[in-house]
Amino acid sequence: MTRQEPWTIRTAAAALRSGETTSVALVRSAHAAADLLDPQMGTWLDRYTEQSLSRAEQADAELAEGRDLGPLHGIPLGIKDILSTDEGPTTAQSLTMDPTWGDQGDGPVVARLRAAGAVIMGKTTTMEYAIGRPDFSKPFPVPRNPWNLDRWTGGSSSGTGNGVASGQILGGLGTDTGGSVRLPAAYNGVSGHKPTFGLVPKSGCVPLGMSYDHVGPLARSAWDCAALLSVMAGADPSDRTTVERPAIDYVAQLEQGFERSLDGLTVGIITNDAITEGSDEATMAVFDDAVAALTAAGATAKRVEVPLYDELAAGAFLGLQAEAFAWHRDRLAERWDDYGRPTRLTIVQGALISAGDIVQIERVRQVARRQVEAMVDAEGLDVLLSPTTGHGATPFTGGGTEALSIRSLHTPAWNSTGWPAFSVPMGFDPDGLPLGLQIIGRPFADDLVLAIGHAYQHLTDWHLRRPPHHA
Repeated sequence: MTRQEPWTIRTAAAALRSGETTSVALVRSAHAAADLLDPQMGTWLDRYTEQSLSRAEQADAELAEGRDLGPLHGIPLGIKDILSTDEGPTTAQSLTMDPTWGDQGDGPVVARLRAAGAVIMGKTTTMEYAIGRPDFSKPFPVPRNPWNLDRWTGGSSSGTGNGVASGQILGGLGTDTGGSVRLPAAYNGVSGHKPTFGLVPKSGCVPLGMSYDHVGPLARSAWDCAALLSVMAGADPSDRTTVERPAIDYVAQLEQGFERSLDGLTVGIITNDAITEGSDEATMAVFDDAVAALTAAGATAKRVEVPLYDELAAGAFLGLQAEAFAWHRDRLAERWDDYGRPTRLTIVQGALISAGDIVQIERVRQVARRQVEAMVDAEGLDVLLSPTTGHGATPFTGGGTEALSIRSLHTPAWNSTGWPAFSVPMGFDPDGLPLGLQIIGRPFADDLVLAIGHAYQHLTDWHLRRPPHHA
């Protein structure tokens, strides 16, 4: 069957219940897409072919018996390969990873997806330890962008991003320490959500910067991400940073939100130089169009400057480097050459960050959080908006290291605050590459952020566009 629009989790879930399709059919189609596309796109590190088909058969039987576990029941998903699963090892896409680390089995988030009936298709590619850059010298797939195979997918949830965009999976898990859910979402033309810090447990995830790490969903739409987050969210005793909060059905909240009108919503347009000067003209023009679409639907827009924005962004980079070095220090000394060059050179810089520096980083984070919250209160803002990145996907250069300007990343500051941040497709640059709109909310206002993304996707169809390389 040829579909005019790509499957989403929402449409596939409805089709499963109407009898239009089956989980087995969805999974077989996903495997066929991977057979066709993976050799050129580098989406997968490991595919669980037999296990996923068996689980799909089980899901079909359960649904036929009236045992409906929710919208993820029978849906094929991918898991970034720094998250542990029952089926196989976690490599973190590194020659230095301890092969026994993943013997712990499913981490809490993977276990929750599985309990909700999702079909785990396999492990998707990442960058080495979720911080490296493409490295053609190592024996791992190099993920490529389905909009242009000469462009990168963004790091580090690379395979989940290009897998969703190309139709090999309907959604999946990524992690975000400085933007690693939102960047591949933007570069691949899909939706990706970094939840509020503490909302989703990180246990079973290879750490990068524990104070900045977030596990988040990628999928085609805001509705899909809301369905995933509804299952993922919730405290777990294995992660002391998680916060006890009442369970939220993010799909229900989203559907009660702004589908028809944005009247009464006030959005802050971030005007800091880091955004305006760190973005090219094409990106800012597309961003202006996205803001215009929201205001035409009733929202009020205010131009604002985020206090201590540069300090928040710099603190995220420095803090995660220090924490990464602490975790990798002994292994770096023993196996320096086995690390990819981009990875080791990034992590080893953490050795230059002193204890005093770390104290100062944390002090600035606390001061900045209070000042940003005070600004949002004073201006009466519901959310903040910016481009996710300053340009479209970057080309591969110099043996696999992409030309990427740190200044063009508009994501790290929100890892410092821990606030929720959601990237949705907002259009294309002159080269036909997707661009992302970033929606930032207050702590634990994930429902509002997703609802605004959902409303925007009622106004536009950017999230339903298919790349040239797709199933």
